[in-house]
Amino acid sequence: MEKIKVETLISAPVSKVWECWTLPEHIVYWNFASEDWHCPEATNDLRPGGKFNYTMASRDGEMSFGFEGIYDVVDRPNRIAFTLMDGRKVEIDFKEVDGKTRVTEVFEAESMNAPELQRAGWQSILDNFKIHVDKV
Repeated sequence: MEKIKVETLISAPVSKVWECWTLPEHIVYWNFASEDWHCPEATNDLRPGGKFNYTMASRDGEMSFGFEGIYDVVDRPNRIAFTLMDGRKVEIDFKEVDGKTRVTEVFEAESMNAPELQRAGWQSILDNFKIHVDKV
């Protein structure tokens, strides 16, 4: 299975970045790929074996789906790994670099969409995340 990597560098300490990534009250502000979508609900049981479920919905109410999985690794504040409900694996690393935090996500591609489309979507969500962290 092809693996895809996206990343960003955020001007915040890793502790703040981790909090914004993992707390549902933050997740709802950044977990969508474009402005015509939003994340109206997020639940997160952040522990190995714990489950997360983030609702992604079009703002016009026409479409929604749950982005959900089960945590395999939770190493605060350095690493998260999980398995999505379709069996694909995702790894996220948080590394402090000169007072900033590099967030790197590596995920297994799905077969329905082109890898570049998947990369663009996941990168867009990560870009939204960076904007959110910069605001709080």
